[in-house]
Amino acid sequence: MNDDLLKQLDKTKMPRHVAIIMDGNGRWANALGLLRTAGHTAGVKTLKKILTVAVDLNLEALTVYAFSTENWKRPPAEVDFLMHLFSEYIEKEKMEMHEKNVRIRFIGRTDDFSPTIQKQIQGAVNLMKNNTGVKFNIAADYGGQDEIIRAAQNLARKVADGEISAEQISASVFEDELDTVGQPPVDLLIRTGGDQRISNFLLWQSAYAELWFTNTQWPDFTPEEFISALKDFGKRDRRFGGVK
Repeated sequence: MNDDLLKQLDKTKMPRHVAIIMDGNGRWANALGLLRTAGHTAGVKTLKKILTVAVDLNLEALTVYAFSTENWKRPPAEVDFLMHLFSEYIEKEKMEMHEKNVRIRFIGRTDDFSPTIQKQIQGAVNLMKNNTGVKFNIAADYGGQDEIIRAAQNLARKVADGEISAEQISASVFEDELDTVGQPPVDLLIRTGGDQRISNFLLWQSAYAELWFTNTQWPDFTPEEFISALKDFGKRDRRFGGVK
């Protein structure tokens, strides 16, 4: 990473929380005459580069969309490959992330994964639980609507058990039931691959997020383009529904 590029950023106008929809792996592979699985493998390499930039910038939080609740509908062979890749990524990268002071969290219905992957997930979380650097959230078997429903169900149970009253439910109380509890809302949401939608990703947390879309497929997304997105964020006029 070019240090001169990092110096171009105005550190006073940086997002606290960046979310990324890593789209375009399959189309990237198809365009090159490769299997879709080759695109997913290349995408993991891109993720490592972007996380490194986030660490260098001391970004507060980075959330990536790794596997949605709808991705289970993909061909079984592709799902099996993604599970293997997910498992391999955790094992290969956890020590380096730990050394970089990254604190990892997995959001979504991780209990739907195999016992082996669940054990790997918990091991990585335990390893990095006391780290104070970038909060790195991996959304796996995740859906924004599902997250909101789970939060509502938890609050309904608390009301039924008399722990709280319905009148005590506020935005902050609701946020405490979300998978990203304790983290700032999303400031910047990036989507690669050309589509311009948020695809059920961090619906609550992205209420006032700035959106940044690129036609670049995820395997071709570079640290330089990531910096460009951050620079563009610094130029946005964020009013949060008010008037300046």
